[in-house]
Amino acid sequence: MIIGFDAKRAAQNRTGLGNYSRFVIRSLSETFPDSRFLMYVPNERRTEYLGEIPPSDNLGVVFPVKALWRRMRSLWRVWGMSGALKADGVNIFHGLSNELPLTIRRASCKSVVTIHDLIFLSHPHCYHFIDRKIYDFKFRRACVNADRIIAVSHYTKRQIVERYGVAADKIDVVYQGCDPVFAVPVPQSRLIDVARRHALPEQFLLYVGSIEERKNLLLAVEAVARLAARGERVHLVAVGRRTSYLDKIERRVAEEGIEDLFHVYHGVGYTDLPSFYRLASAFVYPSRVEGFGIPLLEAITAGVPAIGCTGSCLEEAGGPSSLYVSPDDVEAMSAAISRIMSDDALRCAMISEGLSYSRRFAASTLAQDLMAVYQKVMNQS
Repeated sequence: MIIGFDAKRAAQNRTGLGNYSRFVIRSLSETFPDSRFLMYVPNERRTEYLGEIPPSDNLGVVFPVKALWRRMRSLWRVWGMSGALKADGVNIFHGLSNELPLTIRRASCKSVVTIHDLIFLSHPHCYHFIDRKIYDFKFRRACVNADRIIAVSHYTKRQIVERYGVAADKIDVVYQGCDPVFAVPVPQSRLIDVARRHALPEQFLLYVGSIEERKNLLLAVEAVARLAARGERVHLVAVGRRTSYLDKIERRVAEEGIEDLFHVYHGVGYTDLPSFYRLASAFVYPSRVEGFGIPLLEAITAGVPAIGCTGSCLEEAGGPSSLYVSPDDVEAMSAAISRIMSDDALRCAMISEGLSYSRRFAASTLAQDLMAVYQKVMNQS
């Protein structure tokens, strides 16, 4: 079987979509050596992250060949790629990041698309108008054209059914995995070095993710402030991209007088991130809505007790041993933080059960789930 991938983000992006794309390609090529996998990349000069996928005899890269498509690379993904798929004899093309070529049906192959979330529909105020329209067109068209749809959570599957009217039996849920680096123990010397270079507190609550309104970091800040007012001092370390939402958070931090307890880090190198998790006493992810919630999975995979919020899919990522509160309940969040930081028995149980739950997201297991979807597609008339 020859399986093709839209690998633009695998090649170019350090974002969640890029990480997912590399995880899928790496897992499948390693688990199924008898299948052939082709990565379709629009720009041969922008492949900086493909090196994270180990080279293999069953894995290849395809770039635009014709001069026209080399000059119009974005259009190649939309219009020209289908010709390459047909010429290469691809059996299944997998759109890894919510979209398919508009001409996919000319490629004479089956198609699968992964839909990560429809947050631009459920929370439109978080997106620019034109972006919402573009996403809606691409995602909706991909759901119509695909032979099967992969949703990264049951929550996302329900959203696809409700928002786009897609039949539930056309959608398979295959969870995301996280980079296996988070499961690898970090040497003590490395932990000491990272803590020193970043001047990390001795004990802290960790948040990882973009610092934007939807991620709801303000809930954790207000919970830390409430605990401080009661004499419980908990340091909160936030690692993520700065947005205007951080201004709102910093004003609140100043109002509460907890500047010494709130620490923000931008541009933390990916190689240092596993150490941040391992150094943390607990992890908090108060997001209002996610397609899956990779940071929660990274945390429990690294052996960190975690707190998430209800309302979307975070229970699927963090498992039953993590704690969950309403995204608007400051008192519940402060209580959850206090419990984890003060109850060693609870922490040990959460760590053990979280590690056990995280094993179901092993690369080989998810690769088998993906291949089952491909086989289902091939068996369709």
